[in-house]
Amino acid sequence: MDPTTFPTKGNLMLARNSLSLSRMGYDLMDRKRNILIREITELIQKAADVQSQIDETFRSAYAALQKANIENGISRVELIAGTIPVDESIRVKTRSVMGVEIPLVESSEADMKPTYAFYSARNSLEEARAAFVRVKELTLQLSMIENAAYRLAMNIKRTQKRANALQNITIPHYEQLVHDISDALEEKEREEFTRLKVIKRGLA
Repeated sequence: MDPTTFPTKGNLMLARNSLSLSRMGYDLMDRKRNILIREITELIQKAADVQSQIDETFRSAYAALQKANIENGISRVELIAGTIPVDESIRVKTRSVMGVEIPLVESSEADMKPTYAFYSARNSLEEARAAFVRVKELTLQLSMIENAAYRLAMNIKRTQKRANALQNITIPHYEQLVHDISDALEEKEREEFTRLKVIKRGLA
């Protein structure tokens, strides 16, 4: 038998403290869950908006590329495309939301400058380049949002499990323990009171 369940005043204090901590823990878990749900709801809306922008920007970017191919020639466009360096400017930082690490993706605009002279190409090529730069920005933004939403969703699931365990198992356990120990102590006090009365009568 667990010695902490023996009906003593010390165990009653321990049980009450544990019950108080469990309730406090549940309140914190519940608050954390609500904050994370609010955060993920905002991210889902942002993701839908960015996805819509990406779809539209992709359409305009490919239309601009098609126009550039016609006006500049496919071989010329391919030659210029080959001069564009690999983008190594992308950096990933993090921010914390209730202990959840959320990624922040950044990219330097310095590496987005054109690698060709404007006089050697038609305006359509610059329009296509600018459109695909925008596609890149939006794609980075969407990946950041989706990754953050996934991490938040996993943490909400874990927080929900902990909150449920506190609400359905831990708190009821300590409530029952406090009740049982209190009842046992009251019964002991009644017995002690009755015993003292009997002793007093015997001495009178």
